Parts: sequence; structure tokens; C-alpha cells
Amino acid sequence: MFLDTDFPKILGAELYRPHPAYICEMAVEPVVVHDFTSQPGQTVQLDRYKFWGTPGTKDSRERIADQTIGTANSRNITKEKVLVVLKEYTGPADPGDPTQPSTFKIARETLITAQRLLLDTGNLNMFHQSIGSLTLLDDYRRWRDRVFIDELAKAEANGAASSSQGGYYFAGGKTKDSSGRIDYTATEYANQVQQFSVRTDLLEVVKDMRKRNVPTFADGYYRCIVDPTAMMHLRQNSDFREIARYPGQGMINPMQPNMAPNANFYQGMGPAYGQAGFVAGQPVMPTGFLFEGVRWFESTNLPETNYNLVITDESAAAADYGASQLIFFGPQAIGVGIGGNNAQILLNNNDDFSRFIIMIWSLFAGFETLNKDFITVGYSFVY
Repeated sequence: MFLDTDFPKILGAELYRPHPAYICEMAVEPVVVHDFTSQPGQTVQLDRYKFWGTPGTKDSRERIADQTIGTANSRNITKEKVLVVLKEYTGPADPGDPTQPSTFKIARETLITAQRLLLDTGNLNMFHQSIGSLTLLDDYRRWRDRVFIDELAKAEANGAASSSQGGYYFAGGKTKDSSGRIDYTATEYANQVQQFSVRTDLLEVVKDMRKRNVPTFADGYYRCIVDPTAMMHLRQNSDFREIARYPGQGMINPMQPNMAPNANFYQGMGPAYGQAGFVAGQPVMPTGFLFEGVRWFESTNLPETNYNLVITDESAAAADYGASQLIFFGPQAIGVGIGGNNAQILLNNNDDFSRFIIMIWSLFAGFETLNKDFITVGYSFVY
């Protein structure tokens, strides 16, 4: 006999399974603090650590015999407290209006059929698909993926990125004027300066991140989540295209690296530019590919953005142009506070005499940008 109480347990576990189509949280590696006693409206404390101050000189660190070094001169760890207010989030959204709450309904008859499939095949994934619950799971994953993208994008409010601060970076190194417009000359536009360039823009972004001491991830690289249009612009560079081409082919056998397309470059056994891969029928999270100190991940979940461009020496008036994002970041850029029982599937008792199961996903959490200086939000304009 299938029990209603079993259903949220079976399906709820799927909320935590990573999915190759939504890689932003995996790429960001957020700072996560759990406080299972906290409810919406309460706060969870995150820490914003300071990295690499002025190192001083050899002489400044030298100590003499009668100098006091002990408790009188002790220091606390240099960090700032960030209080994240927990809020309640639910889904799925109303298909006609994503801002309105909605529920997911499954007929009892469908559940009975799904139960038979589960017994016949023993395949839990088939059980989920047979009741259409992939819709509910995809809604949660897509929303959570976009949340991390939006938190990273908040760094744009910092102003123009430089060697001393994070912020935005427009192709060609342009900055906004007081009205928020960006100026390109007709010659620059004809030469596609408004498209993010590997040889100028990428090198400038990476140089600035290193100059302002943005730490790298454990593999020694920064990371970038890039829109497909911006990826197309980058791949117009022959060096970038050549590097991006190899990892997607994968390594044939780890014990025979000479069989790999480019064994000296390839890092890791997972898929790279080709995004998702499969091992024994199970999806594998993409590993990204490496180029110029950055591990690259392509995402189709980045929001569409428009900016007002002015072509200064043309008679045409300013117009809105589509801007594709490239978000560069280091570790500890985003923090997450989680309260209650974390993400879960909840049932509605209004089931029309047990003829239906009505459910939502629910999450008590707070998301916050911890270090805007660790983020550069790049933009490449559609030609």
C-alpha cells in the first residue's frame, strides 16, 4: 500500500541531487551555514573574511628580546559579521505569473500507475518521471540556480571593476555615464569592440582580479559562468576555440593519457565544454575547461539584459542592445543561511477525499553577496 507520507520523502531527496543543467551553485561553492532551529524572520550569521592585507617588510616583522608579543597585542580574526534574514520560498510558480504561488497536483490514479512502474522496474527515476514530478524538481533547481546568478550580479552596483574593487566590466573597458549609457564610436562598433575580447578584455579582467588579491579556488583558478552568446563571441578567438574544443571530447582511459585528445592540458576525468556527461547512465556534473587562469562554465539560465548604447559619431539615436553576461568570481563570494529542515516537499491536506496529492517545495533560507570585490560582472554586446 502506497502511503502519502512516503511520497515527500522519496521525492524530497531529489531536491538535493545536483543536475548538470544547473551548475551555478556548484561553481560558486557558497559559504553555507545551517541553523535548523531558525524560522523565517530570524537571522543566521555568516562571516565575511578579509584577505591579504599589506604584508609589511622583513624589518617590520622583526622582534627584539624585550618586546611584548603576548596577550596584550593579540588580534581577532579579521572578519565582518553578515546577518542574513531567513525568508520562506515555495514553488512551483504559477505558469502564467512566476510571482504568484501555485501548487503541484497529482491524481491518485496516476500515483497507482506510477507505483506499479516502480515495482516492475525498480527504477526510482522512472517513478518520478511517470508522475510528471520532474516539473516540480526542475522548478526548484532552475529557481535556485537563478538566485545564485542574481546574487553574483549584485556586484555591478559596486561600480566599474578595477585593480582595487569588483564591479562591472563592459567590453572595451567602457564605463557608464551619469545617465547609465555606454559610448562606443562607430569605428569601435564596426571593429566589434563591444564584444568581449579574449586578448584585451579577458586578460584585463583576470589581471585586475589578481591585483586586488581575489583568492582562487582550490584548483588554483577563478571561475566564470558565461552566457551562450558571450561564449560565441569568445570562440571567435582561435586560441580560445582550440582550448574549448579538446576537453569536450573527454579522456578515453585515465590509465592511457596518451590516448586523450590533448593529454598535457586536460585536467580531470569529467566532461568539460560539452557540459553534461554520463557514467553508467547517471548524469555527471560538468568540470568546466581551463583557459587563461579561469575555469569556464556555460549556463543557459543567465537573465537577458539590455543596456543603452550610444554610437557617438553616427547620426543614429541611442538604442537598447542585448548584453550577454560573463560573471567572474573567486571563492566565498556568496553566502547562504538555511533554517528549518532545508528544502523539502510538503503535502496539502485538502486532497478531495484522497483523490489527489497536492504539494509544493518549500525552503527557509537567506542568500547574500559576501564579497563584491571577489566578483567581476562582464558584458558582451550583441553585434
